Amino acid sequence: MDLKNTITQLSEASGASGSEEDAAGLALAMLREYCPDAAVFGGNVIGSFGVQAEGRPKLVLDAHIDQVGFAVTAITDEGFIKVGNIGGLDRRLLPAQPVVIHGKSDIKGVICSVPPHLTSGSTPVPEISDIAIDTGMTKAELEQTVSLGDSITFDVTCRDLLGSRITGGALDDRCGVACLLYTLELLKGQETAYNVTVIFSVQEEVGERGAKTGAFTIDPDIALAVDVSFAYAIGEDESKCGYLGGGPMIGVSPSLSREISDSLMAAAEAADIPYQTEVMSGLTSTNADRYSVSRSGAKACTVSIPLRNMHTPVEVIDLTDVELTARLLAEFIKEG
Repeated sequence: MDLKNTITQLSEASGASGSEEDAAGLALAMLREYCPDAAVFGGNVIGSFGVQAEGRPKLVLDAHIDQVGFAVTAITDEGFIKVGNIGGLDRRLLPAQPVVIHGKSDIKGVICSVPPHLTSGSTPVPEISDIAIDTGMTKAELEQTVSLGDSITFDVTCRDLLGSRITGGALDDRCGVACLLYTLELLKGQETAYNVTVIFSVQEEVGERGAKTGAFTIDPDIALAVDVSFAYAIGEDESKCGYLGGGPMIGVSPSLSREISDSLMAAAEAADIPYQTEVMSGLTSTNADRYSVSRSGAKACTVSIPLRNMHTPVEVIDLTDVELTARLLAEFIKEG
């Protein structure tokens, strides 16, 4: 499979939390190549990979399909759209961003920005209640297409950077979805040590809700949450970050299974796959937190792809990290 093209297609599909249908439909079509039984259950895309042998442990590979965005809260008399946030948006960069309102049909817009000439002194970070979107349409025209509660996403496409790096929106966590598809590509024709189920879960950005229902439905013995984590950039605390190009970040936390963390590290070392250790002192704020406490609990771990500029329209990843993460997962899953 063309990993870069897969990431790009997934990244550019719309799917704010609670409105994941477009992105989920694309991911479902891609997953069915490897999991013919794949279908949508409660919003989540779920499929079984390979032969499901009696007596083998059940392993879930999870990546979330939703992205951060906005919801329409009002249309003003002047024709501006007011919004609320869906997930943890970085409000510092919102003014002047292009967006798409997903109504009965898609409408392009821009977030209003007050020119510096008309401000006095430094401009404070806007509250979400201060944000307004301009489409050039009147209130009456907008009301023909836009309804309260419609989702809004950044209007952005993926672009190449130097080397194997790309930038775009919704790479959190569409690169994780692509990573799992590539993992299945690597596992084709291989014997596995587990009965493998893949879930592309919804509503992670608003409280890991899809993973909660998915964990209850599947009831796995082991769960690997493949998400993104912080890649070091200037001004950040290096001790809390990984590095672009450094390979997958294997989670270690009191809320995770140390047995699985150690097994992933051993698999990486045996296959000569570079990896990074991500230490968290409590919960991980990923879907792994849901799997570890569902029913009688699964042995859960995080395997994260380093990413810069999280929850912005210019997230940055290194394709090498996605490939290395898939290789690690395949090594962990295959038998012997």
